[in-house]
Amino acid sequence: MRFSHLFGRTLRETPAEAELASHQLLLRAGMIRQLAAGIFSYLPLGWRVLAKIEQIMREEMDAIGCQEMKMPVVNPAEVWKATGRWQAPAPGPALLRFKDRTQHDMVLAMTHEEVVAQLLASEISSYRQLPVMIYHIQTKFRDEPRSRGGLIRVREFTMKDAYSAHATYESLDEFYPQIYHAYERIFARCGVKTFSVEADTGIMGGAVSHEFMAISEVGEDTLIFCPACGYAANAEKATFVIAALPEEAELSVEEVATPGMKSIEQVAGYLGVPTNKTYKAVFYTTSAGEVVFAVIRGDLEVNETKLSNALGGVELRPATEEELQKAGIVAGYASPIGVNGVRVIADKSLTSGHNFVAGANKEGYHLKNVNYPRDFAAEIVADIALARSGDTCARCGQPLVAERGIEAGHVFKLGTKYSAAVGATFLDSDGQSKPIIMGSYGIGTGRLMSIIVEQHHDDKGIIWPVSVAPYQIHLLHIGADPEVTAAAAAFYGELRAAGYEVLYDDRDDVTAGVKFNDADLIGVPLRFTISARTMKAGVVEVKHRWAKAVQTVPLAEIRDRIPALLAEEPAA
Repeated sequence: MRFSHLFGRTLRETPAEAELASHQLLLRAGMIRQLAAGIFSYLPLGWRVLAKIEQIMREEMDAIGCQEMKMPVVNPAEVWKATGRWQAPAPGPALLRFKDRTQHDMVLAMTHEEVVAQLLASEISSYRQLPVMIYHIQTKFRDEPRSRGGLIRVREFTMKDAYSAHATYESLDEFYPQIYHAYERIFARCGVKTFSVEADTGIMGGAVSHEFMAISEVGEDTLIFCPACGYAANAEKATFVIAALPEEAELSVEEVATPGMKSIEQVAGYLGVPTNKTYKAVFYTTSAGEVVFAVIRGDLEVNETKLSNALGGVELRPATEEELQKAGIVAGYASPIGVNGVRVIADKSLTSGHNFVAGANKEGYHLKNVNYPRDFAAEIVADIALARSGDTCARCGQPLVAERGIEAGHVFKLGTKYSAAVGATFLDSDGQSKPIIMGSYGIGTGRLMSIIVEQHHDDKGIIWPVSVAPYQIHLLHIGADPEVTAAAAAFYGELRAAGYEVLYDDRDDVTAGVKFNDADLIGVPLRFTISARTMKAGVVEVKHRWAKAVQTVPLAEIRDRIPALLAEEPAA
C-alpha cells in the first residue's frame, strides 16, 4: 500500500476525549475513528490488525475442533429509529428486546447463548451428536452508559464467542482445558501477557468461570492474587481468611449515647473500640422492592456480587433514604435487632467474636455487647465480604495483593441454564430426555486490539507485534531525487512480489521527520529507509520499531535477511 493512497490520516495532536494510551494512539495512527459515543469505525490500518487477530482466533478454534458459523444480529440504527430508547434485557442477559412501532419484538444480540440454545433444540436430538463446539465472530451491542477508553468499553463491538454442548458434565470438564489453553495461545500469539483469575458468572450454582486479565492501571476490574501460591481471582469472587477475634464471655446489651456519630470510624473512636468490634449496616433494594439489610464486621466491606449470589442472583441497588424510613430504619444508627419487614443477611464474620457495637435504630444511640445469634436472627449467613490488598490468602496464609486489570477473555461452564429454558434436550443411551449441558467462551476483538496497544507502545507511538501488525515492513525514501524514488518504488515492487506486506511512504511533499514520526506512530515492526546516502553505499537502512539502534544491510543481502529480521524480538 502506497501511503499517498492510504485512506485515513495520522494526527499530530492527541484528541481531547482520549484518556487511555491505546485510545490516543489508535486515533492518532489513523486506525479508528469515533462515530458516536462507544461506536467506532475501523479504518484500513486498524481493520487489517483486527483481521489478523480474528485469523489467529479462527486457527486456534479450528485446531480444537470448533466449527465456525454466523448467527444474526439486528441493526441498532433501526432499533433506535423505531423506539428511541433501550429496553431492559428480557428474558435473560444474552438478548435485548425492543418494541417497534407496531409493538413487535425486535431482538438485539449482546451475546448468543440463547440463540445457540435454540439452535441446539432444533439440531440435536441424540447423545451421539454430542459433544459439539461452534463459534462465530459477530457484532454485539450493549446499552453501555459509560462508554470510555476507546475500544475498551463500547456500545458496539465485535466478539469471538464460542459455545460447546455436551451430554455430561464430565464431557464439559474434558473440553474446558482445551478451550482454556486455546485462549492462552491466542493471547500469546497476539503478544499479550495475561493471567487467569477465578471469576463470578452471575449464574446460580457456582458455575466454574475464569477471566483472562491483562494487568493495567487503567483497568476497571480489581484482581486479587497471592504472590506466594499463585491464587488469583476477580475481587467479585475472591475469598480470604477473616482473622478470628479472641473468645470472651457474652455481656448484656447496653444502650449508649453516640451523638452525631454515624460512621463506623466515628462510633469506634467515640466508644474506644476497634472497628472490628462493630457491626456495619449496608442497605440494598431488590428489583422486587425488598429492602436487604446486609450486616458485616466493621473492618470489612460488603461485596455486592457475593451478596446478590447469596440471595439467588437478584439484582440489587442501594436503598434510598425514603425506603429506609418506610421500613422504620434510622440511617446511621440502624440495628439488626428488632428490625421488621426487611431481609437480614449476615456475613460469616459475625460468627467469630463477641460483644459488638451496633446501631440502636434510634437517633444518637448505639448498642454495646450485641451478639449473633443471641440477639438477632439472619435469613442467610454467607461470605459476602470484599477481598482487599493485605488480606490473608485462604490457601497459603500469605498476604494478598490487589491490582487493576482489563478483562481480555472469559471462559465458563454454563450448565443447563439456557438449554433448559428453551427445551434443548437430547436422548441419552437409555432413551431418557436430558437437558444439553453448555459452555460459553468469549474474546472481544476490538478490546484485545486495545490491550495489545496498552502493552506495546512508547512515547512515540504503537509497537505492533509482527503477528498482528497492519503491515510487516514500512518502507520510505528520503528526498525527492528521481533516482532515489525510482529505486524505492522498484524495491517496493520486489518486496510485494516476494509476498511481504509493505506500507510504502511514497510522499514527496513531506519532510523526512514527518515520515519517521508517522512510521513510529503507526508502529509497523520493521522500517526500511532508502536515501541518496544509502544508495551510494549500496545498503538499506533497517530499524526495528522497538529498537533504538539503526543498522545497515547490504542491498544484495536484504532479501535473504528479511525472515530473520521479522523473527527478531526485543530483549526481555
